[in-house]
Amino acid sequence: MPSIEPPPFGLSRRERILDELRRSGSVRVAQLARDLGVAELTVRRDIGALADRGLLTRVHGGATLRSRLDTSVPQTAGATAPRYRVGMVVPSLSYYWPHIAVGARAAADDGGVQLVLRGASYDVADQRAQIVRLLDSASLHGLIVAPETGGADGRALLQWLDQLPLPVVLAERRVPSTVPLTRLEWVSTDHVLGGALAAEHLAALGHRRVGVLSSRWSPTSAPLRRGWSRALHDLGLEQTIDVDVEGSLDDLSADQREHRIGDLLDRCAATGTTALLVHADPQAVLVLQLALDRGWRVPGDLAIVAYDDEVAAGAEPAITALRPPKQQVGRLAVETMIARLAEGPARPVQRTVLLPELQERASTGAHAATRAAPSGPLVVGGRADDRATG
Repeated sequence: MPSIEPPPFGLSRRERILDELRRSGSVRVAQLARDLGVAELTVRRDIGALADRGLLTRVHGGATLRSRLDTSVPQTAGATAPRYRVGMVVPSLSYYWPHIAVGARAAADDGGVQLVLRGASYDVADQRAQIVRLLDSASLHGLIVAPETGGADGRALLQWLDQLPLPVVLAERRVPSTVPLTRLEWVSTDHVLGGALAAEHLAALGHRRVGVLSSRWSPTSAPLRRGWSRALHDLGLEQTIDVDVEGSLDDLSADQREHRIGDLLDRCAATGTTALLVHADPQAVLVLQLALDRGWRVPGDLAIVAYDDEVAAGAEPAITALRPPKQQVGRLAVETMIARLAEGPARPVQRTVLLPELQERASTGAHAATRAAPSGPLVVGGRADDRATG
């Protein structure tokens, strides 16, 4: 019996093929196969399936954007006006969010939706300003946004969104339980579970002292840390952690970054910390680089788990990472919006949570000392009064 590929994997590949077509206008089978890590036959089948739906034109060795001269499939997609016009505002167009936008664009194409994308920043005032400009410049049926949700300003923004006279779906965000809003819908990743998966992975490998480095201003950090701490408690691990840093390396000079990471590694060495959870990927890569430059073995002396899985696979050694289903978040946000617009107020409010997936790679493994003595209680951290504050 022939094997059947799980639909999400095929869907993700085809969305990436279409995204590359939108960027460059053409794709080659051989290059796609290398980029996607699959056989050329798999890519040819994907291109064939997309061509059969009239989404591209097959050419020798690859595909191009749908040509007007291509009469093999009726061009019904472009013959009619879009059913809905939906605005989308994301806080970044360079990291994490492009994948969500790709998924949203694919679902919009499939559902006859015109998606109007606008970039903002992580500043609440800027997010509101960009949303207002989008509302003023376009006649929209609905809005997909990723607003800040913390603090008084975040709560005020959520309350304003909840009162808008059109449906609003949050992408990779959710309303805090302390804010009683009932109209907003959302699609988000369970980052709390992501933190728990990281802790359980390292504990299963026998690491007795682990630490965490997270991005101070990222909305992902708080739920990630909650899951991390809860898992340590559920696993019967001590809650004091010697290496616990919350800060960003992005706004530092090269010398400052090296000094900051050097301090982190010094603390790991002094406390016997053998594994780190690092959010996000770029910070994990920087930690890995300096550890290797200092002669550390990864994972022999220090295991590293990253969160986001944007660039972790490209490091050497490749970094184990938790991967949020970013494209599916965008796709389901659009599908939720389409369902809301089609069914109206009678439809129950939908709030969808997706699970991240652990991508195990070369940067994690059992520490040598731990392998020699696997028995006994696991201990995370040491002196509670010697806590790093990044």
